[in-house]
Amino acid sequence: MKAGRFVFQGIAICLVQLLLSSCGDDDLKKVEVIKKISLNVDRTKGVEIIYSDSAKVKAKGYAPVLDKVTPSSGSPYQEMPNGVKIQFLDEFQKITGTITSDYAIMKETEKLIIFKRNVVVVNQTMTFNTEELIWDQNKQMFFSPKGIVTNPDGSFADAVNFSAPQNFSTYSTGSGNGEAFINGKLGE
Repeated sequence: MKAGRFVFQGIAICLVQLLLSSCGDDDLKKVEVIKKISLNVDRTKGVEIIYSDSAKVKAKGYAPVLDKVTPSSGSPYQEMPNGVKIQFLDEFQKITGTITSDYAIMKETEKLIIFKRNVVVVNQTMTFNTEELIWDQNKQMFFSPKGIVTNPDGSFADAVNFSAPQNFSTYSTGSGNGEAFINGKLGE
């Protein structure tokens, strides 16, 4: 029994030595160098963000935490790790719709805001639920790869490649399916 154990240990030691000797200096040179990136983060709590166009307030945003991140290389961005709520306002400062999400990131250079996780858009004409919604400030459009649009009458549609102007007055989808209610009597 002891002889079998010694033979097994001897074989194991030889295998380890063989594996270690097969690693040469050239293999170490092939390893990619990991770049060290340093970030400067400024945290603000209880933030209110105001979006205006032509000196008119169009939306107000509220975030419990806003991190302004300035990486050592790359573009700065603002991150809302605890979510955000945006209220759209009309010319009389009445709320016309909202967007809420559990997370958001504002990419300043690209002029994009990306809402993620439990994103809900609500206005008078629809409710849109998705996991990701992107606002392109340059195009003044919202985009989402997929989601569900629910109308006030309860009809709904799966929305793939969703897009809408920034006031969500209309929307379009690339494809999808759903359920609609039609007023009228059967047989007419």
